[in-house]
Amino acid sequence: MADANLSPASASLVSGRLALVPEAGGVHITGVIGGLPRGRQSAFHVHEKGDCSAVDASSAGNHFNPTAQVHGRASAGAHHAGDMDNLQANAEGVANVDVHLRGVTLGGGAANDIAGRALVVHAGADDYRSQPAGNAGARVACAVIRVVR
Repeated sequence: MADANLSPASASLVSGRLALVPEAGGVHITGVIGGLPRGRQSAFHVHEKGDCSAVDASSAGNHFNPTAQVHGRASAGAHHAGDMDNLQANAEGVANVDVHLRGVTLGGGAANDIAGRALVVHAGADDYRSQPAGNAGARVACAVIRVVR
């Protein structure tokens, strides 16, 4: 099991707490993210480096992509291992996260292991087409995935 505490980036107010649990074929991510644009979608990805130290979260690097795939939609076709479908915020700017990230592991050090990497929320929606990252705008929150047991 792991957790990820999202902290604001790029002068945003976005924050949240997520829990990650291994499951058959991947990792289940649940939690709540607040401070998002009300009623809008925001991109959500695993990035390659577990480093959220830059004010704009650029220190997290690119999308996690151990198999050198093109960027795309996780629920359809080729995509990075760290690509996930957009989050949908409600009228209060809160998104309830319930994501099944397929094809990755949590701990153990395999090439597809997301432990120690970063979860990043972007200002806008992922268009699932633009390369290499979906044209989702600024990184507004970042968290390192930390195994807790």
